[in-house]
Amino acid sequence: MTARRTIPAPRPREEAAVPDQTTPNPFEGFPQPAQAVPLRVVVADDNPVVRAGLTALLSGRADITVVAEAADGRAAWEAAQQHRPDVVLLDVRMPGVDGLSALPYLVRIAPVMMLTYSSESEIVQEALRLGAGGYLVHGEFTAGQLVTAVRDVKEGRAHFTPTAAGALVARLRRDQPPADAIAHDHAFPTSQETGPPAKTLSHLQPSVGQSSSGWTGGRPAAVDRSRFQLSAREAEIMDLIASGMTNQRIAATCFISEKTVKNHINRIFAKLHSTSRSEAAAKWLGTAPGSSRGLG
Repeated sequence: MTARRTIPAPRPREEAAVPDQTTPNPFEGFPQPAQAVPLRVVVADDNPVVRAGLTALLSGRADITVVAEAADGRAAWEAAQQHRPDVVLLDVRMPGVDGLSALPYLVRIAPVMMLTYSSESEIVQEALRLGAGGYLVHGEFTAGQLVTAVRDVKEGRAHFTPTAAGALVARLRRDQPPADAIAHDHAFPTSQETGPPAKTLSHLQPSVGQSSSGWTGGRPAAVDRSRFQLSAREAEIMDLIASGMTNQRIAATCFISEKTVKNHINRIFAKLHSTSRSEAAAKWLGTAPGSSRGLG
């Protein structure tokens, strides 16, 4: 007889252990990582293409957002009042209320970075006197440098492109007393004593703040450009031509097509009575023969 096979009874299913609700959470009380708050920016420029380009560039960063755009100084102030941004990017030449007129009111709300084509030494110095936290001239910075400058200005770290930095150096030199006065106040020992001879370097160099070439802040000291009757845009493009930029770079800097750049250049050459970029640049910078007397 075959032995009867016994099937073992199934084991009772074990229920999952329920954690003791009284057990404290080991991570309770530890600070949770804070969500980064985007840096809020207002962009003020009368050129809608420039505004759109800046907005697209800055808003593409995870830690920056453009909260408003403005076409003049009054609109910039109203936007700053409403949105309370962390930084304002401000153009100089705008219709209605220009950037310099709005600047003293804007700096009471947020740090202001000048972002403009205006590179005149006097304008740079006036903007800084009125409280600007930095000064960037179009065509002298990369997209990455702009983003870094915006972040730094929020923290109180100033940024300047080469032209603006040159204007600061020129201002500092003008504010210094003449070199012969410095030498008198800090007289070296005579030649009989130890130390440099009585005739110091200050006697061999021109006074601080004076330039034998007559240039101030990278440009001739007295160039009357109003006689050329260039529009604001033409003047901006002529500045870029004089800096050595190609049509392609000018187009990228100004957010316009190369064809539009060529059209502007044709009008500029006609107004400056020039047939080449070098001739136009020489007249624009005041280095052409007879440029101080007329169109030549």
